Amino acid sequence: MKKKTIDAALRSTWNAVSKMYNREASKFDSTMAMGFALLNIEPEGTPSSSLGPKLGIESTSLSRLLKSMEDKKMIKRSPNPTDGRSVLIFLTPYGKDKRDDSRSVVLNFNDKIQEQLSDIQIKHFFEVLDCIAKESKNFEHFLIN
Repeated sequence: MKKKTIDAALRSTWNAVSKMYNREASKFDSTMAMGFALLNIEPEGTPSSSLGPKLGIESTSLSRLLKSMEDKKMIKRSPNPTDGRSVLIFLTPYGKDKRDDSRSVVLNFNDKIQEQLSDIQIKHFFEVLDCIAKESKNFEHFLIN
């Protein structure tokens, strides 16, 4: 039996969570990506240029996502009054409703997981994630022949 790597455990777990979120989002005529975007758009508007890094997606994918959300009337785009080169993304009333749906699903899932774990397990979980995030930012590996 092969030893499971941290990488494989992270990927398979995230894959399962991602599938669950997409399954839930489809009940609301949405996607996980849309829900995540809705949760990251501030009431005072969010510059489109800062949304990509928050979501961890490239500009081409972000453009497609925003276009789809605009077509579904979840968001509207407006020129940034303080910087004419950028665009602010705002939630429409429908988008706010969908954000509430997304928030509800995320918090419900979070509660279900926390019911099964002790406070110390949760504390250790976040310590492990912090370690993984730190190491992945600093990791350099050079293959030696």
